[in-house]
Amino acid sequence: MSDTSKNWLTARWVAVLFLLWNFAGIGAFVMQWTLDLVELAKTDPYQAKTFAEMPGWAWATYGIAVASGTLSGLCLVLRRRAAVILAGIEVIAVLVQFGYTFFGTDLMQHKSLAETVPFPAVIILLAILQFFYSRWLAAKGVLS
Repeated sequence: MSDTSKNWLTARWVAVLFLLWNFAGIGAFVMQWTLDLVELAKTDPYQAKTFAEMPGWAWATYGIAVASGTLSGLCLVLRRRAAVILAGIEVIAVLVQFGYTFFGTDLMQHKSLAETVPFPAVIILLAILQFFYSRWLAAKGVLS
Protein backbone atom coordinates (compact mmCIF):
# COMPACT_ATOMS: atom_id res chain seq x y z
CA MET A 1 0.00 0.00 0.00
CA SER A 2 1.40 3.43 -0.95
CA ASP A 3 2.02 6.19 1.60
CA THR A 4 -0.73 8.28 0.01
CA SER A 5 -3.22 5.45 0.50
CA LYS A 6 -2.13 4.97 4.10
CA ASN A 7 -2.48 8.72 4.76
CA TRP A 8 -5.94 8.70 3.23
CA LEU A 9 -7.10 5.71 5.26
CA THR A 10 -5.97 7.48 8.41
CA ALA A 11 -7.55 10.80 7.43
CA ARG A 12 -10.87 9.58 6.02
CA TRP A 13 -12.81 9.70 9.27
CA VAL A 14 -11.81 13.34 9.84
CA ALA A 15 -13.02 14.27 6.34
CA VAL A 16 -16.34 12.57 7.02
CA LEU A 17 -16.70 14.42 10.34
CA PHE A 18 -16.07 17.77 8.63
CA LEU A 19 -18.67 16.89 6.01
CA LEU A 20 -21.24 15.93 8.66
CA TRP A 21 -20.50 19.11 10.63
CA ASN A 22 -21.12 21.18 7.51
CA PHE A 23 -24.37 19.32 6.78
CA ALA A 24 -25.47 20.47 10.23
CA GLY A 25 -24.55 24.02 9.17
CA ILE A 26 -26.81 23.72 6.12
CA GLY A 27 -29.58 22.49 8.39
CA ALA A 28 -29.11 25.47 10.71
CA PHE A 29 -29.11 27.90 7.78
CA VAL A 30 -32.31 26.46 6.29
CA MET A 31 -33.99 26.40 9.70
CA GLN A 32 -33.08 30.02 10.43
CA TRP A 33 -33.93 31.22 6.91
CA THR A 34 -37.40 29.65 7.06
CA LEU A 35 -38.07 30.41 10.73
CA ASP A 36 -41.53 31.68 11.67
CA LEU A 37 -40.51 35.01 13.21
CA VAL A 38 -43.94 35.55 14.77
CA GLU A 39 -43.60 32.28 16.69
CA LEU A 40 -39.99 33.04 17.61
CA ALA A 41 -41.00 36.49 18.89
CA LYS A 42 -43.25 34.80 21.46
CA THR A 43 -40.25 33.16 23.12
CA ASP A 44 -37.31 35.38 22.09
CA PRO A 45 -38.39 38.77 20.74
CA TYR A 46 -34.80 40.01 20.44
CA GLN A 47 -33.72 37.04 18.29
CA ALA A 48 -36.81 37.46 16.07
CA LYS A 49 -35.97 41.15 15.61
CA THR A 50 -32.34 40.30 14.80
CA PHE A 51 -33.33 37.77 12.10
CA ALA A 52 -35.94 40.15 10.65
CA GLU A 53 -33.39 42.98 10.38
CA MET A 54 -30.51 40.86 9.04
CA PRO A 55 -29.46 42.38 5.70
CA GLY A 56 -29.44 40.32 2.53
CA TRP A 57 -25.65 40.43 2.26
CA ALA A 58 -25.34 38.89 5.74
CA TRP A 59 -27.72 36.06 4.78
CA ALA A 60 -25.74 35.58 1.56
CA THR A 61 -22.48 35.44 3.52
CA TYR A 62 -24.01 32.87 5.86
CA GLY A 63 -25.12 30.82 2.84
CA ILE A 64 -21.69 31.07 1.24
CA ALA A 65 -20.07 29.95 4.50
CA VAL A 66 -22.17 26.80 4.81
CA ALA A 67 -22.12 26.00 1.09
CA SER A 68 -18.35 26.39 0.71
CA GLY A 69 -17.72 24.49 3.93
CA THR A 70 -19.94 21.63 2.82
CA LEU A 71 -18.40 21.52 -0.64
CA SER A 72 -14.95 21.57 0.96
CA GLY A 73 -15.95 18.66 3.19
CA LEU A 74 -17.24 16.77 0.17
CA CYS A 75 -14.01 17.49 -1.70
CA LEU A 76 -12.05 16.16 1.29
CA VAL A 77 -14.04 12.93 1.19
CA LEU A 78 -13.50 12.71 -2.58
CA ARG A 79 -9.80 13.60 -2.18
CA ARG A 80 -10.01 16.74 -4.31
CA ARG A 81 -7.61 19.65 -3.95
CA ALA A 82 -10.47 22.15 -4.36
CA ALA A 83 -11.14 21.47 -0.66
CA VAL A 84 -8.38 23.96 0.19
CA ILE A 85 -9.85 26.88 -1.77
CA LEU A 86 -13.39 26.14 -0.62
CA ALA A 87 -12.29 25.93 3.02
CA GLY A 88 -10.52 29.27 2.61
CA ILE A 89 -13.72 30.81 1.28
CA GLU A 90 -15.56 29.29 4.24
CA VAL A 91 -13.18 30.89 6.75
CA ILE A 92 -13.54 34.33 5.18
CA ALA A 93 -17.34 34.05 4.98
CA VAL A 94 -17.61 32.83 8.60
CA LEU A 95 -15.47 35.73 9.81
CA VAL A 96 -17.56 38.26 7.85
CA GLN A 97 -20.79 36.66 9.05
CA PHE A 98 -19.84 36.75 12.72
CA GLY A 99 -18.21 40.14 12.28
CA TYR A 100 -21.66 41.43 11.34
CA THR A 101 -23.29 39.52 14.20
CA PHE A 102 -20.97 40.92 16.85
CA PHE A 103 -20.18 44.38 15.47
CA GLY A 104 -23.18 45.16 13.25
CA THR A 105 -25.88 44.37 15.79
CA ASP A 106 -26.53 45.24 19.40
CA LEU A 107 -26.29 41.58 20.41
CA MET A 108 -23.71 42.19 23.10
CA GLN A 109 -26.03 44.67 24.82
CA HIS A 110 -28.79 42.08 25.06
CA LYS A 111 -27.00 38.82 25.79
CA SER A 112 -23.99 37.88 27.86
CA LEU A 113 -20.62 36.82 26.49
CA ALA A 114 -21.27 33.32 27.83
CA GLU A 115 -24.46 33.14 25.72
CA THR A 116 -23.04 34.60 22.54
CA VAL A 117 -19.37 33.74 22.12
CA PRO A 118 -18.85 29.99 22.66
CA PHE A 119 -20.76 28.53 19.72
CA PRO A 120 -19.53 31.08 17.15
CA ALA A 121 -16.00 30.48 18.48
CA VAL A 122 -16.43 26.74 17.83
CA ILE A 123 -17.73 27.43 14.32
CA ILE A 124 -14.80 29.74 13.53
CA LEU A 125 -12.28 27.30 15.02
CA LEU A 126 -13.66 24.36 13.03
CA ALA A 127 -13.64 26.37 9.80
CA ILE A 128 -10.00 27.29 10.39
CA LEU A 129 -9.14 23.68 11.27
CA GLN A 130 -10.85 22.45 8.11
CA PHE A 131 -8.80 24.90 6.06
CA PHE A 132 -5.47 23.88 7.61
CA TYR A 133 -6.41 20.20 7.52
CA SER A 134 -7.18 20.38 3.80
CA ARG A 135 -3.89 22.23 3.21
CA TRP A 136 -2.04 19.55 5.17
CA LEU A 137 -3.66 16.75 3.14
CA ALA A 138 -2.85 18.56 -0.10
CA ALA A 139 0.79 18.99 0.97
CA LYS A 140 1.02 15.27 1.80
CA GLY A 141 -0.24 14.42 -1.69
CA VAL A 142 -3.52 12.92 -0.46
CA LEU A 143 -5.65 15.41 -2.44
CA SER A 144 -5.40 15.55 -6.20
